[in-house]
Amino acid sequence: MILNSYLNGVELYGDDLSLDEIDQWYEDEKEAYANLGASDRSTYVYGYHALNWIHGYRHLPKRRFEHILGVGSAYGDELTPIAAQSSSITILDPSSAFDSTNIANVPVTYCKPLLRGQINLPDASQDLVVCFGVLHHIPNVSYTLTEIERVLKVDGYFLLREPIVSMGDWTYPRPNLTKHERGIPVKIMRKMLLSAGFSIHRENYVDFPAAVRVFRLFRKDVFNSAFLTWIDAILSWIFIWNLRYHATKLHHKFRPTSGFWVLKKEKK
Repeated sequence: MILNSYLNGVELYGDDLSLDEIDQWYEDEKEAYANLGASDRSTYVYGYHALNWIHGYRHLPKRRFEHILGVGSAYGDELTPIAAQSSSITILDPSSAFDSTNIANVPVTYCKPLLRGQINLPDASQDLVVCFGVLHHIPNVSYTLTEIERVLKVDGYFLLREPIVSMGDWTYPRPNLTKHERGIPVKIMRKMLLSAGFSIHRENYVDFPAAVRVFRLFRKDVFNSAFLTWIDAILSWIFIWNLRYHATKLHHKFRPTSGFWVLKKEKK
């Protein structure tokens, strides 16, 4: 019954674990993304530039973001479009596999999350936080969101992209996925974001799997193409009515699988 509440999207698996279970989860996931192939810089290709621009960066105000935090940003490729508008970039990543020293000539500093996900940065120290496809690897998502809100300045922005479907039954091994990753149900995500203190400026749905599979017959990095990304966005909106967290039948899979949020920390 408890597992059903997770797979049905009523509760978020991992957000209510004991401290020891959280520690073990973090240990399991620490190098998991790197071990899937991202640690080899010679073959690593970042494949989401158009997606991030269309649904995220272009909606930011035209201003400088002096201090940028990339949560789980690996080599920092995802920060390239905004780097020139900053003076310093910090990448929060548990892995030791990534080692960029600068992005667009902006210096990069790496730091690791502290025990159970605390961010070792001062309150209200960041102008922009970017977190693309990371929170679904983390057990205590709600706590991590409060930490991101803490380090963000008032009137600062937070760009977030995450899977909003189960990604299969995580109680069994899944090919090309890490041990614990699971999507975050969209209703739970909205509730956590608002509870953490963010205002939602935009919420879009992306990554329509049936179309992406066809697109990849012609281009592997689908979401580096603005044209294909717009088609994906249109299909995702058309089929939003079919969104469900855990697919058990073929027709359930005709729905968007990720959400993209543009968020702001408002004055209280």
